[in-house]
Amino acid sequence: MKTGIITIAFGLLFSFRVFTQSENVNQTSFTTAIEDNSMFIEEAYNQEDRVVQHISNLVFLPNLKDDFFYAFTQEWPVFGLKHQLSYTLLYNSFSKDDVQGFGDVMVNYRYQLSYKENYLTCSPRLSLIIPVGNKELGLGEGSWGMQVNLPISKRWTNHFINHFNMGTTYLFRVKKEELDFDKPLYGFFAGFSSIWLVSEKFNLMLEYISNINGNAEMKNTVNYTTHTIIAPAFRFAIDLKKLQIVPGLSIPISFQKDVNPEVGAFFYLSFEHGY
Repeated sequence: MKTGIITIAFGLLFSFRVFTQSENVNQTSFTTAIEDNSMFIEEAYNQEDRVVQHISNLVFLPNLKDDFFYAFTQEWPVFGLKHQLSYTLLYNSFSKDDVQGFGDVMVNYRYQLSYKENYLTCSPRLSLIIPVGNKELGLGEGSWGMQVNLPISKRWTNHFINHFNMGTTYLFRVKKEELDFDKPLYGFFAGFSSIWLVSEKFNLMLEYISNINGNAEMKNTVNYTTHTIIAPAFRFAIDLKKLQIVPGLSIPISFQKDVNPEVGAFFYLSFEHGY
């Protein structure tokens, strides 16, 4: 796994060198392209004034038979570009236990700290986790919580963009009677994506994210596990007057200690329009 990560890092560095050496484009003169439709990594571009976006993500894991995970996010600008509100709904299906249902809900606020005209684009996000998922069925954690993420985006040239994420999740009180566990849980995540703008409406992508999650153990002890995803992907845009549709497909490869790698399928679909 370490060898694969090192190889990808060198590949990304090489790509960056190629693109930056081949072009010398002023930050304000970039060509038009689809930029705000990442999958595992969050980009740092808030919604423009009076433009709403509806995002659907559907994940299948073939190694888990018929399991799937669906997320719907709707993003709204609040009096312009500087502030953005959104919410995320989750729906999970676990075939092994014959369990389907909605998971916990996230309500998100993002502040546009810096803009595309600046050297880096940055939009810190603060999310409230609302425990509406059924904890007994494994659809939720049964605890209120918060999540903080720092997305940073940088467009280097007409053909190359990087997005970077770093954040933490905090659950106020996780209670599991069968484990004699009753205390807060923390999680941490970080990752990046590299986007090749092949054309104005077609992108090739490579995303990497690593999650360190706290898991409840017996007698109020916590075991931290690392879950890493490397995901090649593509996306393209379809413009219909004032509506933009962006479908995408990613092939996430998941790595965990003492677990065989899993290859899945991640389907992305976005609708963006004015109102």
